[in-house]
Amino acid sequence: MADNDDFNARVIAEFRANRGRVGGTFAGAPLLLLHTTGARTGTCHVNPVMYMPDDGRYLIFASKAGSDHRPGWYYNLLAHPDTQIEIGDQIVYVHATELHGSERDDRHAKQLSCYPIFAAYQRGARRIIPVIALTPVNPEPAQAIEAT
Repeated sequence: MADNDDFNARVIAEFRANRGRVGGTFAGAPLLLLHTTGARTGTCHVNPVMYMPDDGRYLIFASKAGSDHRPGWYYNLLAHPDTQIEIGDQIVYVHATELHGSERDDRHAKQLSCYPIFAAYQRGARRIIPVIALTPVNPEPAQAIEAT
């Protein structure tokens, strides 16, 4: 867990220092920082997550790199769906909803075609990977973030 926390901390710092651009594993990929509130603890968390734009929404995929377990942020969003994301140097307030049925399947298939690593994740997982839509509650970004 500590290694993952260190990795995330480095990605978050690079994201904020470079207005949303990072190298390494996420180089060139659309990335956002997802803020969540712990479902059990109430603790604030920030996770770097790849996304796919979808008609004004941001779709995220609870793949956890093909693990048989969903990422913690998934449960946090179920408990607290009103949150915020960082896109570039902007904060956007969003409401999270899980997609189901053909809408979920269509968006997931599109993500697999754009990023084949997600197909490997799905093959490795013995579960359906949830697709979450983050819908802005204000059409304009709320505020700029200062680089730290």
